[in-house]
Amino acid sequence: MPKRRWYRSLYSKIAIGYVVLLATLLLVQTSLAVWMSGQLWGRANRTPAQVADVVAQDLETQLSEYPGLDLAAHLKAKYGRGYPPFAVVFGSREEVFSNRPNVLPPPLGREARRRLYHQGEPFEHEPPPNGRRFYAEYADVTVGGRIIGVVAVPRNPPGFDISFREIAPTLAWIGVALLGFGAAIMAFVIFRPTRRRLHSLEEAARALGEGRTDVRADEAGGDEVSALAGTFNTMATDLSTRATALAESDRVRRQLLADVSHELMTPLAGIRGYIETLAMPELTLDEPTKRRYLGIVDEETHKLESIIGDLLDLARLEGGGDTLEREPVLIDDLFRRVADRHQPQLRDRGVSLTTTTEAGTPLVFGDPDRLEQALQNVAANAIRHTPAGGTVTLRAQPDGDRVQLTISDTGPGIPRDHLTHVFDRFYKVDAARSGTGAPSGSGLGLSIVRAIVNRHGGEVHASNTPGGGAVFTFLLPAVSVSR
Repeated sequence: MPKRRWYRSLYSKIAIGYVVLLATLLLVQTSLAVWMSGQLWGRANRTPAQVADVVAQDLETQLSEYPGLDLAAHLKAKYGRGYPPFAVVFGSREEVFSNRPNVLPPPLGREARRRLYHQGEPFEHEPPPNGRRFYAEYADVTVGGRIIGVVAVPRNPPGFDISFREIAPTLAWIGVALLGFGAAIMAFVIFRPTRRRLHSLEEAARALGEGRTDVRADEAGGDEVSALAGTFNTMATDLSTRATALAESDRVRRQLLADVSHELMTPLAGIRGYIETLAMPELTLDEPTKRRYLGIVDEETHKLESIIGDLLDLARLEGGGDTLEREPVLIDDLFRRVADRHQPQLRDRGVSLTTTTEAGTPLVFGDPDRLEQALQNVAANAIRHTPAGGTVTLRAQPDGDRVQLTISDTGPGIPRDHLTHVFDRFYKVDAARSGTGAPSGSGLGLSIVRAIVNRHGGEVHASNTPGGGAVFTFLLPAVSVSR
């Protein structure tokens, strides 16, 4: 799963996106408001008095050359942008002309006409209706030496209501456009990838619900959706592993039932056959024959008991029902008991057994009875498959925090393709090792060995020596100071 960073979090992306969007909106709106104010109230490098003089001189020139000039169109075309609103009145006309009549202060036209009537003489300004004093700069329009009109330019901008009415619609439309554009960018950059990954997660969940455990969701992104996808993938992997393990367990169970049935049916069939033979009233058997038949029945019964006992022992070991009595165990004691128990078989088969314990080999921490059982099983197999004149070697040496025990023989060894199966239940080692004439066992001994070693937290491996003999290696936990 990718490492999560705070700035890649979905919440952080949304918060940062909105902050950037609002900051951009405020910056653009402020810049636009300043620019529109400049366009609305005129350039800052001209005073109201200068604007009045410029307009008056222009009108004097235009009216001298074009007496029928369309004043409204001329003023709007030439002074509609970059100039403050102003009023122009003429004595011969009743209307008030302006470059921007929509934002013209209402008293300005009346004040200009009163000034025109007084022809530059002092006069009292009309008191404003709202109590706020109104001030303006004036310039006379003179044509042919006679004042025919007055240009009035306010000294201060019009009130807030006029400014708001003029600027607000434009700012509102631009704000809506910016919000829409910003929302589209956020949807494309933030929400679209998130939606795609959520859709992938939804499809994976649907497929998992249909029984497909191989599906996985997209974990890219490093945000909360990525974490959710990673958790889903972990769950899917666990389910896939469990499903595989369950299928394998079911296969092993079926195989075990088949193997157990096969292994038990053989001695049972023998026992039943000889008992039926002995029970036939019409068949006369002499005493030596009866004793031989009964001896075979006794052997098959012991074999049946051995198989059932091994199965129960293996079930207790693998199921954890058997409690191990752990304590420090001396390897030399284990080797000595193994040698003493198999002394008759070694003598009868003409096989020698040697034991070696390297200096510094620590004690093994485990159950002495179970460890001896494991060594006895492997040693018995080694002795059984070693020809006359051969040697079985038990060796112990330190291996880090563990002890390595090896049981090797000079027999024919185990074919390579059988090495991975020697610890399987009912696998007959004798079928893989030919030329020794050894009797076949139950096929459970090495499975019990593996279960004992695993219960001790160790490992067991099977291999062959370069000379051809088989080697079984135990790795068992050693006694430490903490123990």
